[in-house]
Amino acid sequence: MARTQPTATSASQWLNVISILTLLGLSAATPRAAEVALDVGHTLSQPGATSARGRPEFAFNAALARHLAAELQARGLAVRPINFDGAIDSLVTRPLQAAGADFFLSIHHDSVHADLLQEWRWQGKVQTYTDQYAGFALFVSHDNPDLHTSLSCASAIGARLRRTGFLAATHHAEPLAGKPRQPADAANAVYYYDNLVVLYRTTLPAVLFEAGVIKHRAEELALLDPQRQTRMADAIATGIAACLYPCATARRDSPATGGASASQCNDHR
Repeated sequence: MARTQPTATSASQWLNVISILTLLGLSAATPRAAEVALDVGHTLSQPGATSARGRPEFAFNAALARHLAAELQARGLAVRPINFDGAIDSLVTRPLQAAGADFFLSIHHDSVHADLLQEWRWQGKVQTYTDQYAGFALFVSHDNPDLHTSLSCASAIGARLRRTGFLAATHHAEPLAGKPRQPADAANAVYYYDNLVVLYRTTLPAVLFEAGVIKHRAEELALLDPQRQTRMADAIATGIAACLYPCATARRDSPATGGASASQCNDHR
């Protein structure tokens, strides 16, 4: 049977229908993914803490961030890499580069106060270590412009890590040689750290994540394991997705167009 060609009138009618649907906001446009600004803590020139075996913190941070970026993307989240090459020396530059994203996460690995460290020799060099303090922790700032979402996401990440079997640090709130941190959600290792530039200078929800204590000799080796890095990244990404996905579509619209604002969305998390 020969195909009937559409008439000029029918084609015009279809164009009118499409135009009306577009004006009503009923087009099939794909909502933008929520975007995570993922920051690698420290730099090549200032690499942060040194592990029990002399490895710089930046190397740990960069390795975990690469795993996490892949896991976030696998969940449909967009990733904005910040300082993956270790070249950003200014702390203020990091939150500036994150502007416009939905969430900021800075990846770090922890040490402990110098008074709590002991000495040992590793490959002919004197290094410092602790075998007492270990575990992950998350920090938020009272001065962040969206503390509610920062806390929600930090708790979601911490809860998922704990359920996956990772150890939550407890020493940050103890009166040790360093300054104790006020707990925000102690069960999930979330603490307040108000004067961290990357947390209070952002224009979006922000969390600083300490993956573990690299001065702890056993935990250092565990943190170097690529399979464990993947498991940790999987847990972090799951926590972030659980926190952000309720707002992933609402954030693309401004209140002027009838969409939910960021604050309205946060209230329902």
